[in-house]
Amino acid sequence: MSNYKIMKDKMAAVFLQYDQEPMIRKFALLHDKDYLYIPFVGRTYRVHRLTGAVSWSADSFQTEEKADYNEVMTIYDVLCYSRENCHLAHEWINIGSLSSIKGGTLAKEGNFFQHAGEYFDGKGDALAYACEMLQGRKIKGGDVAYELDMFSFLPISLHFWESDEEFPASLQILTDKNILDYIHYETVMFAITHVISRLKAICG
Repeated sequence: MSNYKIMKDKMAAVFLQYDQEPMIRKFALLHDKDYLYIPFVGRTYRVHRLTGAVSWSADSFQTEEKADYNEVMTIYDVLCYSRENCHLAHEWINIGSLSSIKGGTLAKEGNFFQHAGEYFDGKGDALAYACEMLQGRKIKGGDVAYELDMFSFLPISLHFWESDEEFPASLQILTDKNILDYIHYETVMFAITHVISRLKAICG
């Protein structure tokens, strides 16, 4: 059994220790006797209320797929650990600025965004299409710029510049100033990795 599977199972057990009714009220979650439903990066996920298992579906759960590690950890974190009165500040900050508070891999000069920028270089039209497929809202600020719903209650904005004679391709992610009221700093990396993976998959 992989460490990822062990951690997913451990977090499912933690989820089951929490009262689910406050989660439902806080985020206005659709639910029934078996599942909580939560939209995440353009897909609908459901969390089994008795086992904690997380899955997603593209066809109203006629078929379903098991959620991967980044998806599961982000969903559990927002449901279990978000602050009771979490709310948006409606003020954008560069996600790299969080590293000045917490340290870690989201620093603006780190390799994560550099590699993502290099991947999308020359694929601006495909990236714009991918953002549209994730129900993104076009905004100003870059060759490609969209506001995306990470969760329906927690947006991010993506800004991409193609390379030119002087500068390499650049990708920036902005988040609401209060994002750490919703998820832990470490979880931000899981969430953004999933967003980038979804965009890459749609770009092909």
